[in-house]
Amino acid sequence: MSEGERKITDTRGKFALVVKDGRELNDAEWTGGRILLSNKRLILAGSNGKRTVPLKRIRSLEGRTDVNQLVAKVSGYVSLQLSTGDVMLVSAEDPESFERMLYRALLDRKVILARHPAVEGGVVTDAEWEKARLKIEEGAVDIAIADGSFVEIDLDDIGSMEANERSVKDEKRRVLEVEHSQEGTSVQTYISGSTRRSAILESLLRKGESRSEIGVDLTEKQNEVLMALYSGVSPFEIPDFLGMDVDEVEEVFDRLIELEVIEEIRTRREVALNARGRNIASEAMNDQ
Repeated sequence: MSEGERKITDTRGKFALVVKDGRELNDAEWTGGRILLSNKRLILAGSNGKRTVPLKRIRSLEGRTDVNQLVAKVSGYVSLQLSTGDVMLVSAEDPESFERMLYRALLDRKVILARHPAVEGGVVTDAEWEKARLKIEEGAVDIAIADGSFVEIDLDDIGSMEANERSVKDEKRRVLEVEHSQEGTSVQTYISGSTRRSAILESLLRKGESRSEIGVDLTEKQNEVLMALYSGVSPFEIPDFLGMDVDEVEEVFDRLIELEVIEEIRTRREVALNARGRNIASEAMNDQ
């Protein structure tokens, strides 16, 4: 390996080139072999030779690219969109572990701009854009901000994730707006970086967002409780805040727990919105 290069993983699996120079290869097929990942490149060595992919040429990691039934039969693979216009699929023996290590190789310790919290409890704050560094953990994205603060975004806790054009330090840039929770309160963290870095990070954060789809109908009372929790009202203050009986609130809590919209923190009925619940509450507030 070259100077400064270190091995991250050396495993086996299969891989396939499914798009070449922007054109889909309908006759693509899997090749088994060795998969070597370092902090600088990905090496795929099979019976037909070796292909080296510099990490700097990976511009995004997308979902599935099933160009034919043979490719579609494999459930776990990562799709590498390359700057050359090629798309390479890689299916390691442990797909989840390999994907996590690949994200780490691409994003760990990379510098971004972060604004946190940009929104807290539904209210826009005056937080400024600051330089920050990324750290990819198992199931989470950690952000160490230059002002000394630290943000952990649990992928299972992402309620929504949007990408919009915003003014960042007097420059129009793509901004990832991530809704998650912090000490029981809904917050939004804004993240911006280079086009490539943002695209790769967006694909990772989208994985978390997809786990919190709404798909549930709630009563008016249930929505009122969710909106109160979303705004930062303590679970113990809900009866007085909404003018409801304690028993009625307890029944609502029970139903929301059954629907996996909130989660019980203590047996004394302290609850907090999870990602799905915050998503529903946010939509309900927007409909007011």
